[in-house]
Amino acid sequence: MPTSSAARSEDLAEASHRRELFYGRRRGRPLRAGQRERQSSLLPRVSFTMPEDGRLDPASLFPAPPRDIWLEIGFGGGEHLAAQAETHPCIGFIGCEVFENGVAKLLGEIDRRGLANVRIYPNDARPLLAALAPQSVGRVFILFPDPWPKARHHKRRLVAPVTLDRLAEIMTEGAELRLATDDLGYLGWMLEHTTNHPSFFWTARRPADWRDRPEDWPATRYELKAHKEGRTPAFLSFLRKARRIA
Repeated sequence: MPTSSAARSEDLAEASHRRELFYGRRRGRPLRAGQRERQSSLLPRVSFTMPEDGRLDPASLFPAPPRDIWLEIGFGGGEHLAAQAETHPCIGFIGCEVFENGVAKLLGEIDRRGLANVRIYPNDARPLLAALAPQSVGRVFILFPDPWPKARHHKRRLVAPVTLDRLAEIMTEGAELRLATDDLGYLGWMLEHTTNHPSFFWTARRPADWRDRPEDWPATRYELKAHKEGRTPAFLSFLRKARRIA
């Protein structure tokens, strides 16, 4: 029997609260004085928590309804998200990141660029995905997520059926899902799971469509590191298919 949308959302929310599902570090090197100051003064103004009823209209996070909502899951140092937000001031951006140092770096970019269209969820993305309203997000970025290369760790990979199921629910028809990786094994995994998902189709028509980063796709430090270490990144674009009318 097919699983209902509500049931999948509840399963994702329940799973997100199991401590063992979070892997990796939350903190790295100590924050500098300026970073600590922004953590205490700026972060409360641009971050948010889940509503008590567990349902979130992302447009409500902004003073005026934005033209669209774009979501980046695991924004790292925030350079991609900040560049996109500066280029698209009419779009509301939501960034998820559990790593404290990454949040601090994005706060610095928000402050330096004077960005008013960014909101931060400094936590695991799964509670947010479970709470977001259906068909409320117009673009999603998952760029250079941890590949967890060992076979016994593949269950930890973010790009997985349960995530794709939920993204299919919160994304509008025609919305774009952008994925990037410099790990060959994870590239195959991403292509297998996303091309086989009934709600997404891959836009690539020739190798250059995924080997070359598009001009409107700002570079990240992970891409630069990959090139420096001799790895070739892949840039994948998928679109949310039209929903079938029952």
